[in-house]
Formats: sequence, structure tokens, C-alpha cells
Amino acid sequence: MRSVYAGAPRPAKTADHTSAPAIVLDRVGKEYPGGVRALDEVSLAVERGTFLAVMGPSGSGKSTLMHCAAGLDSPTSGSIRIDGHEIAGLNETRRTELRRERIGFVFQAYNLIPSLTIEDNITLPLRLAGRTPDHDWLRTLVERVGLTERLTHRPAELSGGQQQRAAVVRALVAKPAVVFADEPTGALDLRSAHEVLDLLRDLVGELRQTVVMVTHDPAAAARAHRVLVMADGRVVEALEAPSAPQLADRLVALGEV
Repeated sequence: MRSVYAGAPRPAKTADHTSAPAIVLDRVGKEYPGGVRALDEVSLAVERGTFLAVMGPSGSGKSTLMHCAAGLDSPTSGSIRIDGHEIAGLNETRRTELRRERIGFVFQAYNLIPSLTIEDNITLPLRLAGRTPDHDWLRTLVERVGLTERLTHRPAELSGGQQQRAAVVRALVAKPAVVFADEPTGALDLRSAHEVLDLLRDLVGELRQTVVMVTHDPAAAARAHRVLVMADGRVVEALEAPSAPQLADRLVALGEV
């Protein structure tokens, strides 16, 4: 299985302390009971400061790839390194600790707690980990996403796009090595979806944040710098700056309706 390299698209404005890739997968396999093989020796490296999208037909393995790469599930075989730390083989406690320290998540559902203010929602993961928020960093992020005047509001008082932007800040507030975004625009209207995708792409350029997004939407994937197309548990194609029509054609060719 050849390795897939997803390099940084351009020099970053923010200095980085290491040149090691943010994510490295080496011959990662995932097999479920009954012999169902969801991942088939996937190897790839994702450089820091990369906005990478992963897409493919239903059952292609893209969600399993994200779950294993993000430490939400354990691979059956192979090696996974996040920010230089091996996570394959770790028990659930250690995986949880690593996710808390190195990884941010943005999901289709905003997962905001209705009874808390937006600020409390954003800082909750840090407080649960016993860490004090970096208020300068928090202010920078909140200003960047345009939520400065919304911090004292409850989630129900915000639009869907604003709630997802709050979720993006929550993912970034701990300064993770990687942000994994799972269908982050799936519950948004077209305008809000464009705003969130613009935000994710800009964060890569401005902060050298590494973002890995799993999506079934060719238009969303086309906003990334690079796209991996999966089928049958393997990466079958790596495309640089593809258009939405190109990606739609690839899905049709792979049998996605």
C-alpha cells in the first residue's frame, strides 16, 4: 500500500515548534467481527497546517478512518501517531487523555449544553480537564469568529451557524495539534455552511491549524486544500485543490447515488 502525503499548502504565519507531521498512519487496518474489514492497511501522513478532506461512498471507511485517527476507536493493526505520540494500542483512559490534550472535535451536531452560556460551553472541556483557559487566546478566537457579543447568550439564542462557530472555538481553545471535523456543515443552511468552511480554511492559513474533515458533500470537500477519496477501506485517490464537480464525478464513478 503506497503512502499518501498531505503536505502544507503554503508557509504559515505562526511559528511551529516541530517539523514532524501532525498525523501519521502506517498500514492501519480495522476489522470488525464477522471478518468485515473497514480499513485495509491505510498509510498516510498529514503535515501541519493542512486542511485535508476525506470523502467516499457510504461504507468506504472514511468515518472509521477518522475514529481511529482521532483515538475514538482502536485499529486492529498498524501504527497511528498524533503530534508524535503513538496512540494505537493505548487503553481507553490513555486515549481519552491524549484526545483531551492533542485533539479538537467539531461534529455535525453542535453538542452545546443548553443551560450554559456560550463562554461556559467553550471552556467546559478545559475545566473538566482541570486546566485554566488562556483568556488572551480565547479572546483572539472569539473575535476571529465574530462571537464577542454573544458569550453571555445561551445556545438557543444563536443561529445554527453561530452555534457551530462556537463549537469550532471550543475545539481550538485547548490549542490542539489536530482538529477533526465530522460533517461540520451537515446541519447548516448554505450560507452558514460557507461561513464555517471559510473559517476552517482561514484557521489553517492564519494559525497553522491542522484540520481533517470527513464529509460526503463534494462542495464542502472542495474547500479543503487536499482531498482523499476512499473506497472499500482504502485511499484510492489523493487530489489537490479539486473542484466540486470533479469530486461529484468521482463519487458517481465509485457508485455513490
